[in-house]
Amino acid sequence: MHTSVLLEESVSALVVHPDGIYVDGTFGRGGHSRAILARLGQAGRLIGLDRDPDAVAVARALAREDPRFSTCQGSFGAIGALLGTLGVSRRVDGILLDLGVSSPQLDRAERGFSFAANGPLDMRMDPGSGLSAAQWLAGAERSEIERVLRDFGDERFAKRIARAVVEARAETPITTTAQLAELVARAVPTREPGKHPATRTFQALRIQVNDELGELRGCLNQVCDLLGDAGRLVVISFHSLEDRIVKRFIRDEAQGPKIPKGVPVQASETRGRLRAMGKPLRPSADEVLGNPRSRSAVMRVAERLA
Repeated sequence: MHTSVLLEESVSALVVHPDGIYVDGTFGRGGHSRAILARLGQAGRLIGLDRDPDAVAVARALAREDPRFSTCQGSFGAIGALLGTLGVSRRVDGILLDLGVSSPQLDRAERGFSFAANGPLDMRMDPGSGLSAAQWLAGAERSEIERVLRDFGDERFAKRIARAVVEARAETPITTTAQLAELVARAVPTREPGKHPATRTFQALRIQVNDELGELRGCLNQVCDLLGDAGRLVVISFHSLEDRIVKRFIRDEAQGPKIPKGVPVQASETRGRLRAMGKPLRPSADEVLGNPRSRSAVMRVAERLA
């Protein structure tokens, strides 16, 4: 079962106008979407996006139940185009992004996101698009594997693991989660207390296979054009790479464009387009106790300036 993280806090920050138009860019299993709908009036509208076909199936069922809700399959990196296909022609009142992987994806061995149970080494949010983790590992150069593990997983043994992958695949293809987890466990000389040695490798590969950071940047680059006056952006991140991108985006948009000294411009042209709303928020101790997967979550909120 998937438990939505920072549910009350995120929805309270997002929904300012009960009759507005809102976007849940990461529908998942609909926890946030159902909470948003509970706050909307009869004239309100919610659009749920997701690239996972299992999530979209749940979203379509919700759309049949509630005429205020509509859905479309696709990544939030293409949020503008997806909203266009749904006939959204004016600016929206809020966009929610709950980043990372959902519990159903982790818990289903056949999706290949986790080493907890053996399954095909896939990791794609949309299994019908792009290369699986197994395919990417089969063709990537050793230096590229090392870079991905280091940059996306903060793996200090990235070089050892990359070398082990290249040596192992020369003998037999790496096609299952168990194969990869065992390979990493043999390659890593030390252990982090309470953490499987393959944790960082699996995170890094998932981010690479799904271009998660690229999709996030692509979405954020469209946010200010999509939000109406006083519209809200709410982002829940689960690791520092995501949160750093969101933090810098809000900071840069709050500062406004950098105008060269001496260039004559109107005052309105130097203003920022967003303002940060309060400080970053983390789950309470009670929430972490009830849902340990929430422990690394950070929520940031920004508002579109008129």
